[in-house]
Amino acid sequence: MKLLLVEDDPTMQATLHRALSRRGMEVTPVGDGRAALAQWAAQPPDAVVLDLTLPGLDGLQVLQQARTRGLRTPVIILTARGTVGDRIMGLNSGADDYLPKPFDLDELEARLRALVRRSADPVASTALPPSVQQIGAIRYDTNSGAIYLNGEVMEFTPRELALMHALLAQPGHAVTKERLYELVFPGQLDVQYEAIEVVVYRLRKKLAGTGLTLMTLRGLGYLLRTDA
Repeated sequence: MKLLLVEDDPTMQATLHRALSRRGMEVTPVGDGRAALAQWAAQPPDAVVLDLTLPGLDGLQVLQQARTRGLRTPVIILTARGTVGDRIMGLNSGADDYLPKPFDLDELEARLRALVRRSADPVASTALPPSVQQIGAIRYDTNSGAIYLNGEVMEFTPRELALMHALLAQPGHAVTKERLYELVFPGQLDVQYEAIEVVVYRLRKKLAGTGLTLMTLRGLGYLLRTDA
């Protein structure tokens, strides 16, 4: 596997270069965004490991410009930015996977090899990876937490996303109002219990046309049901 490693931290770059080379990969390390884009275009690799915080161009700019130029190499983002918003930005910019720092080298290698296999095999590339669930018209990536509709990452508030994650963990099964309150408002004792109904109402509107219905079951809680 030919790998373009884009990481500006000298220690992290050297560590990854050494570790991935020992695992049989041909690694080209680059520490600057503009240099990375030039190297990517000149000698397209089999996969790109991309940090977000880079000099020259940041990682998202590198990724966006590469996709605009038609460079379809699979990309996995490595970054200390671990919020859902950052993951969504990376995935919307064209990343194929996301691994927050610190990470396990075995997991990084496994994800890289899976990305390369899918990109090389037209049949495999159309299949969903194990971490992705298809529910109605929605796809839920359990690794990144991102939720897709027609290939685009859906935008939710943090509370709406927490509610979606709780319901998607048990699609077709009711989750009690008490449990959802604990997950959506963790430790927020000053928030009224009925506030969960406001989040449910807003989420229900966003799910219109997705093939999913957010149902209220009196005395039981809420569940996500796929439309017939």
